Amino acid sequence: YDTIWQAFAVLLPVRSVGVMGDGRTYDNVLALRAVTSTDGMTAQAFQFPGDFLPRVATRIINEVKGINRVTYDYTSKPPGTIEWE
Repeated sequence: YDTIWQAFAVLLPVRSVGVMGDGRTYDNVLALRAVTSTDGMTAQAFQFPGDFLPRVATRIINEVKGINRVTYDYTSKPPGTIEWE
């Protein structure tokens, strides 16, 4: 974690169809972002080890009401920016 320059979650302005238990859901999507950088002018997506992202996604979906999908942003800077606007 000491190598991550910035990390955050973004609640996206879209909803997603999913399944929880035996029922269909229509809930929010959460994007995760973590980057490495030395000066903020360029940045690369942080590569989490092993099964970290699937475990985190499952935990968020199971524990945060209203979230049924989790994504991870692998976009570098450039062409993207670090923050979402």
